[in-house]
Amino acid sequence: MIRLLLSLACLFSAFALPARAEFETQASSAYVVDLTTGTVLLDKNADVPLPPASMSKLMTVYMLFEALRDNPNVTLDTRFGVSTRAREMGGSTMFLNERDRPTVDELLHGIIVQSGNDATVVVAEGLAGTEDAFARLMNQRAKDLGMTQSTFANASGWPNPIHRMSTHDLAILASHIIQDFPEYYGYFSIPEWDYDGRAPQNRFNRNPLLGLGIGADGLKTGHTTEAGYGLVGSAMQGQRRIVFVLSGLPTADSRAEEGERIVNWAFRQFLKTDLLTEGQKVATAPVWMGDATEIGLVAAADSSVLVPAINLGEMTATVEFTGPIEAPVSAGQQVADLVVRREGLPDAHIPLVSDRDVIRGGFVPRVRTATTVLAQKLVGQVKGLF
Repeated sequence: MIRLLLSLACLFSAFALPARAEFETQASSAYVVDLTTGTVLLDKNADVPLPPASMSKLMTVYMLFEALRDNPNVTLDTRFGVSTRAREMGGSTMFLNERDRPTVDELLHGIIVQSGNDATVVVAEGLAGTEDAFARLMNQRAKDLGMTQSTFANASGWPNPIHRMSTHDLAILASHIIQDFPEYYGYFSIPEWDYDGRAPQNRFNRNPLLGLGIGADGLKTGHTTEAGYGLVGSAMQGQRRIVFVLSGLPTADSRAEEGERIVNWAFRQFLKTDLLTEGQKVATAPVWMGDATEIGLVAAADSSVLVPAINLGEMTATVEFTGPIEAPVSAGQQVADLVVRREGLPDAHIPLVSDRDVIRGGFVPRVRTATTVLAQKLVGQVKGLF
């Protein structure tokens, strides 16, 4: 691996780069990611599997969104039957009964706004026949999405010793919902809804951040005695969107306070800074056995990074590649990374690509390259004698 340390002032406009202000939370587990740049801002016990309570309803919602996309027999107007098992679910509910035939649209309202446990069972049975079968599908789909610390026993988040999710996994799931199904994301910001006037006391969205004017527009709360109070949230301000997960808070009020604090912290303490434009040359790299001896390393796309906004610090960038790069090389082929290191934040990796095609050289270029390498080795051996 070859590393070329670059002066950022040569690449980018000069600016002062500050160190991160740490966020302290009373949540037992927390995870915050800037979705726009992919920067993890906070990780507190984020890979520990914990009881997720109703936050795990997001998995049921995601799979229903997938059915709407992939199954021609499932539309927003499709009606599902209600079993006695669904009707008997306790906790938060839409107050469905066996005579009802709610539409998918109504069930989405019931799950997202009212946190209806009965609605999740209706969806599970409607899509997979039984809730147990649906839970097996949930487990498989979670693995496909890269959620390595999640196991599902039911569709609702009802307490079960094997029903677990990490806050990191919940953030992965929330990010997929936002990015994969923007056409349905608006359900999460609906402030209130009631099915047939049956539950006026349960008609309000439990997300305490909606309507505060801080850009919050989703996603789901959760609470059980075992899990404490939790929140999977997202907010957008300007060109930036964050996703955050809090778990294990002691009260509903602390959940609301921590959620608002973490949104304000994420947007006020960090700035999105544009670094490279597509095609901008960053460095050169030697080529082995080609019809050219070097290539330019250019940005594959416009790129930006997140930097802290207070307490002056430093930022460095290093071009990393395995070299010399062996021909053939195609224009646009990724051959290197620009690794940006910032005070208190994970390294940012920006892909760099070749600016040209380099074909494998004929006899003369190969002899020239081999001779050059042999000469370099001999010089090195001679120097080693003294």
